[in-house]
Amino acid sequence: MPRITYPTAIVLLALSRGFRYGFEIMDASGLASGTVYPILRRLEDAGLLSAKWEPVADARDEQRPPRRYYQITGAGRQALRDATARFPGLAGTLAPGSVPSPT
Repeated sequence: MPRITYPTAIVLLALSRGFRYGFEIMDASGLASGTVYPILRRLEDAGLLSAKWEPVADARDEQRPPRRYYQITGAGRQALRDATARFPGLAGTLAPGSVPSPT
């Protein structure tokens, strides 16, 4: 189990609220890519997230690189509950009005 730091808890929170890929998480959290992507990799390696690449054709249709979509697992939800108890202000950390894109 990776150490759940405050930034890691923010990433878990964003995923639990439906933000599914790196740029979306960065926009919602205000965290930099150099923070978000290593956290996503560590959480996936630890089994707290699952991930899959979108079909290349979907990305090509929108003229952008393919996205890697992440989903929080049961173990990730438990880690988020533990982090919420440890960091009482966590629930208010995502940008007000930030809403996941409907993909």
